[in-house]
Amino acid sequence: MSLDKLKRIYKKAEQDLTKLKDLAQLNNVKAHYLGKQGLLKDFLKDLSKLSNDEKKIFGKEVNAIKNSLEEKFQNKKSDLETKLEAAKLASEKIDITLPGKKNRPGSLHPLSIVENEIVNALKSLGFSVASGPEIESDYYNFEALNFPKNHPARDMQDTFFVDEQTVLRTHTSPVQVRCMEKNDPPLRIIVPGRVYRNDADATHSPVFHQVEGLCVDADINFGDLKGTLEAFIKMIFGSSVKTRFRPSFFPFTEPSAELDIMGKNGWMEILGCGMVDPNVFRAVIEKRQESCSESPYDPEKISGFAFGLGVERVAMLLHGIDDLRAFYENDTRFISQFG
Repeated sequence: MSLDKLKRIYKKAEQDLTKLKDLAQLNNVKAHYLGKQGLLKDFLKDLSKLSNDEKKIFGKEVNAIKNSLEEKFQNKKSDLETKLEAAKLASEKIDITLPGKKNRPGSLHPLSIVENEIVNALKSLGFSVASGPEIESDYYNFEALNFPKNHPARDMQDTFFVDEQTVLRTHTSPVQVRCMEKNDPPLRIIVPGRVYRNDADATHSPVFHQVEGLCVDADINFGDLKGTLEAFIKMIFGSSVKTRFRPSFFPFTEPSAELDIMGKNGWMEILGCGMVDPNVFRAVIEKRQESCSESPYDPEKISGFAFGLGVERVAMLLHGIDDLRAFYENDTRFISQFG
């Protein structure tokens, strides 16, 4: 053991400090000199072999060098951290002379836009908006709308059953029955909302959107239905659009019809409609009698018409879209066209 060896260790440590480039290197070099297995620890192991006087001399020198090296390593660490922070700030520097990036404003989904157009048009014709549950009982979704148990007409709609008595509504027509049970005529409502059917391809989706309407009062006739729907269709597709009514079948209307419009490729079906079937009124009467409520829905005294259309179908016709699935793929390039 000699002071010369101790000074050589100190000098070599100073030289190594000047070569350090990052904190990882600094930690390794510091451990080499000051760690539990470092050179200074090895040097101190031989102190026990010295006399008491020599221990005082060497001990003092070793502590002085240890304290000096710890200070130098700490200063080097601070220097490296400062340089690292400066480099990070430089790499994240923003050139304020560059043109800014514009935030493209969001917009409603095209289906929401078209649904709002439909709702606003019908509201201008005197209809008010109603809503109801999407998880519906078999009674309101089918029976009250003149779909008897095991009737073939139920096959017109591929239904999602929650259980034997509960379904995901296949149309928004159940809300019409619910409104008649709670409100006396005259009644003029529309019911926009989601509906569900087990069908999926380029023109069908398991979940889609409908707007259905109901008008009930004394002396309502098919002429009222035609006049209302023709005025509505002209609001949506333009005053020059040609329309026609074709006989059809729906369990909850009689007579029933489908309304077509003339497009580029000929006549296209746009909605179903008809006069409310008397059996629907009778179902309302029975339900109101269960709650000891008088019912003014005697089919001998009142009448009404109903209609329903798909929002997706209207949107496809308005915008020339041939694949319904485009509405649900969340491709911003598609959706942003309608903003």
